[in-house]
Amino acid sequence: MASTEPAKDAPEVPPPTGTPVVKAEPEAPPTLVKAEPEAPPVHPPPPPPFNLFKADFVLRLALFATTLVSLVLMVVSKQTRTLSSPFSPVIFTLDAKFVYSPALIYFVAVISTACLYSIISGIVSAYGVFRPSPANKLVFHLATLDAVMVGLVASATGAVAAVAYIGLKGNSHVGWLKVCNMYGKFCSYVGSSAAVSLASAIILIFLVIISTYSLHRRSSTAH
Repeated sequence: MASTEPAKDAPEVPPPTGTPVVKAEPEAPPTLVKAEPEAPPVHPPPPPPFNLFKADFVLRLALFATTLVSLVLMVVSKQTRTLSSPFSPVIFTLDAKFVYSPALIYFVAVISTACLYSIISGIVSAYGVFRPSPANKLVFHLATLDAVMVGLVASATGAVAAVAYIGLKGNSHVGWLKVCNMYGKFCSYVGSSAAVSLASAIILIFLVIISTYSLHRRSSTAH
């Protein structure tokens, strides 16, 4: 017959002598890592304002050279001819000078102004070369003054070219005789001066284009 008494717990067996008892260390609580705030995005620095003052400065040096050469050619264009009449033993001289023509006087005045302007504007342009971002107002003023000088130099060149053509070809319709067959040196100097002044006008046109394009690029970059 099976016994109905509950089974007694088995006695605890002591650990063998000399065996160390290893106690389980409690687990450390998880460390909370605070998330660092994200750094704001770094935008690249804006590009520097568009600057063409190096080309501008070189052109102004060329403008000074051409206006100075044109002015010197006109001023030294004097020529003297000694003439005699077959009906008289008297010998007389006739001079050809730029001061005898209002158109040539106007030309000398305009080219002198353009030469002085090239010096002043060249100094301003040199300042713009060494400054990384010259003001838009400076570029605008240079463009405006360059446009004015284009008109003046072009008108003076046209005036002296008309006088040179009359001296070379004459005008039979109004009875104007050609004089370049007698004053070849004078006409040669006047024609050369007109050609060099035409180069000055072309340089001024390029200066206006550079200044206008620079202003356009600056306004596009700002937007």
